Amino acid sequence: MSMLKGVKVLDFTALLPGPMASKFLADWGADVLRIESPHRTDLLHEVPPKVDGSSVFYQEMNRSKTVAKLDFTDDDHLHVLKRWVEDADVIIEQFRPGVMAKYGLDYEYMKKVNPAIIYCSLTGYGQTGPDRRKAGHDINYYARSGLASYSGTKTDGPLLAGTPWADVAGGAHYSVMAILMALYQREHSGVGDYLDISMTDAMFSMQPLANQRYIYDKTVPDYESETLNGGSYYHFYETSDGRYLAVGSLEEVFFKRLCKVIKREDLLSSSLSAQTIKDELTHVFKTKPLAEWKEILAETDACVEPVATLAEAHDDPLFYEREMFVEVFNPATGTSQTQVSNAVKSQNYQPTYRFVGGTHFIDPLEAHYSPFYFANNNESATK
Repeated sequence: MSMLKGVKVLDFTALLPGPMASKFLADWGADVLRIESPHRTDLLHEVPPKVDGSSVFYQEMNRSKTVAKLDFTDDDHLHVLKRWVEDADVIIEQFRPGVMAKYGLDYEYMKKVNPAIIYCSLTGYGQTGPDRRKAGHDINYYARSGLASYSGTKTDGPLLAGTPWADVAGGAHYSVMAILMALYQREHSGVGDYLDISMTDAMFSMQPLANQRYIYDKTVPDYESETLNGGSYYHFYETSDGRYLAVGSLEEVFFKRLCKVIKREDLLSSSLSAQTIKDELTHVFKTKPLAEWKEILAETDACVEPVATLAEAHDDPLFYEREMFVEVFNPATGTSQTQVSNAVKSQNYQPTYRFVGGTHFIDPLEAHYSPFYFANNNESATK
């Protein structure tokens, strides 16, 4: 049994942040009905590689979800959709402010139909403020929050991360947290809620050290000026073969272990500056290839790790032991497909992976039944 079994979600989102949020809910047993436009393709469909003409990225982001192609400009479709709201627990949408209201699908209408509905609006800049209708992407929210102004190097300026943090952490994860809190509160009050999630707000809030210091003494961090952004020996160091080590030995106990194993206990001197230590470590780690450093550091618990390639991460026994891969059934091909599993581990409950995304559909004009019936019916809703 899964923790969210029985929770019914109407998902109006596209691209990455919203679908990732509803995927988390679906993984833990929620019945998710994904609403897609019959006229406008979600760009996730086009992201390669593809299996049987379907993007594997789309298939993972939308696993275990039933899909209904629904036209907001069609009165019959809208009538059916508003009936579905009566049976739903959660709505998550990702349109610009005002779009849902244009079709009578905003929270003020929905709560009249279903007072217990939890309605989550996920946007770049929020439902209020001067930029609420402004377009944006992950890089824009990252930049606007102030975080990019000290996340990078003095040489190159701001640097992009390999994954869209604002979308994932600021959008998907904050939405999930808010929805789960609202579901818990509804158990006590019986009343739903409206949740306004701004990815820019989230990125702004994810800077506790810099924010509180600025509020206290107006210190504005710069590139490579702080302990955690390159201003100390907490850093990445290149090895002789062009690979890298990540050194996080901030605490004295870990730094002592590191200095001992690399035979540089002179670096423990209190008279040395952080920059001097960083320069010395740069020289030291450049003397040997990564494989040799891994062997030297293998038995030393000093908060040092090799920078793994993605291929190495996928082969790492850690992630197999942690069950970070799962085989999900693809009804279109009759085979299973490897996907990354949900990262939450529970002693009493297990996540559920019913089928890959884009393989279960219902026709809204034939939906005289509750559409959530099909979220648990792997055969009737198969494309």
